Amino acid sequence: MEHVAPPTGYPVVGMIGGGQLARMTQQAAIALGVGFAVLAANKDDSAARVVPETMLGNPDDPQAALAFAGNCDVITFDHEQVAVDVLQTLTQAGVELQPGPGALQYAQDKIEMRNALTAAGLPCPAWLAWEEGMKVTEAGEQLGWPLVVKTSRGGYDGRGVWVVDDAEQLAEVLKGPLPVGARWLLEQKVEFEAELSAQVARSASGQAVAYPVVRTVQTDGICTEVVCPAPGLSDDIAVMAQDLALQIAGQLGVVGMLAVEMFLTVDGVLVNELAMRPHNSGHWSIDGAVASQFDNHLRGVLDLPLGSPQRLAPWVVMVNVLGGNQPDMYRAYRHVMARDPELRVHMYGKEVRPGRKIGHVTVLGEDLDDLLERAHHAADYLTGVIDE
Repeated sequence: MEHVAPPTGYPVVGMIGGGQLARMTQQAAIALGVGFAVLAANKDDSAARVVPETMLGNPDDPQAALAFAGNCDVITFDHEQVAVDVLQTLTQAGVELQPGPGALQYAQDKIEMRNALTAAGLPCPAWLAWEEGMKVTEAGEQLGWPLVVKTSRGGYDGRGVWVVDDAEQLAEVLKGPLPVGARWLLEQKVEFEAELSAQVARSASGQAVAYPVVRTVQTDGICTEVVCPAPGLSDDIAVMAQDLALQIAGQLGVVGMLAVEMFLTVDGVLVNELAMRPHNSGHWSIDGAVASQFDNHLRGVLDLPLGSPQRLAPWVVMVNVLGGNQPDMYRAYRHVMARDPELRVHMYGKEVRPGRKIGHVTVLGEDLDDLLERAHHAADYLTGVIDE
């Protein structure tokens, strides 16, 4: 990486990880005029294709991370699963990390997260950490059947999660391998009305703003649709969810973006997962909010005043473009853009693989049903699900 300093007085933010979140953070950095660098594993990673100051190296290698940090004023991350020895090495060297290891631990390990939220009296599904000597029947007696089994570390986009109906199925899952440092987390299977995401941005000095609560739709564990604001959500529940996310950000010391994924139940909301970075559920904000989640993530980690999270239209719909059997998506641009000139297309520069997130489309306006039809049509046409 050849270091090119930004104009005098402008800091350099370094992001460990070269995925699409880093790619989209680069666009926000351009607008702010700050320097932006990425530590990516490969030259064809999503961000490495567009960020001039990309250092190629293993993001899990402490020495590579330390060398990368040498040209940066603050380090942030495009994923939570940062190797512990990387965090330790950077911290011992005096590198500013935002969010810091003290906050990241709760996004890295679901059992640590559950412990912290439960101790704070915040609403979660009933849960237990599996210990040697427990009986599988005891888990069912405590949590009920069916129940959800998760690896405390490493799971993402539906991986590392199982739903089991009885003690026999649970015993079979528990025989499987665990990621390094992970334990088994068992949770009540929640009957929910909708899945929500409440995103907040928090600066190093403690300023915080809350984005509108959105509804997410998961397909095979992968987010496929986001609607802002969540349809049918009462003002009371929306404010409750935003307040809950703000409480979590403050209590855990999060700096930058925090996404709190929740279940909406008949009794209110329950916290499902945490993400301490820009998040898929906030991609709508690039086109649909005054300040996008990427803008506010940079502002937060640089301790700048945060931008307004206000949405720009009554409804904003974002639909993910997942890889299918159509490797050449550029050919589809003419159709989707001619059909819908108001469509926003965001592609990540990633090779197509079935089920892989390779882009998203966004539309905003006043008629939710119309927006949903338009966004899904575009995503389906891009992936070859439909051809007209």
